[in-house]
Amino acid sequence: MSSENKLLEKAVKGDRKAQYELYQEYSSRMLVVCMRYSKKQEDAEDILQEGFIKVFNKLNTFRNESSLYSWIKRIMINTALNYHRSKFFDHPMVDVEQMYDLADGELIISDYNFRELLAMLQQLPHGCQAVFNLFAIEGYSHKEIAEQLGISVGTSKSQYSRAKTLLKEILQEAEAIRYERQENER
Repeated sequence: MSSENKLLEKAVKGDRKAQYELYQEYSSRMLVVCMRYSKKQEDAEDILQEGFIKVFNKLNTFRNESSLYSWIKRIMINTALNYHRSKFFDHPMVDVEQMYDLADGELIISDYNFRELLAMLQQLPHGCQAVFNLFAIEGYSHKEIAEQLGISVGTSKSQYSRAKTLLKEILQEAEAIRYERQENER
């Protein structure tokens, strides 16, 4: 039996030390996941704590069908979506048939570090942010996203398109700032 399985077994039985070790093992990586679905660090930390409460309450349902990391990550994503569910509709979502510009070009992001990219994602409206994360980063289909968020497939596609358009604008603005900075340094 692996050390992770032994730790998991103890944590399932309510061993607080084992639960703390699991938290220590996964919390930093899960905070990154929570940050992708949040606008503020404080919200991400709240989601992380709420998510780990769910993890420990449901630990006995983990069946080793996937890695423990994937299972915990799924719980964190669901917790983040539930945490922000009411905010998804602050900005009306439009169906794909109502979109005029469905940009097909891919975003070039290799020149940016993680913190810069995270800050860009956090500038997106909640609906766009969630759909972009679920589709582009987590790999869900638009059908799966639609079911999870209670929206149509077309709305998921339009939110993804809108997110890409907004991210392109944010990237262009960042490039302009970088260029201006370089010019001023000359």
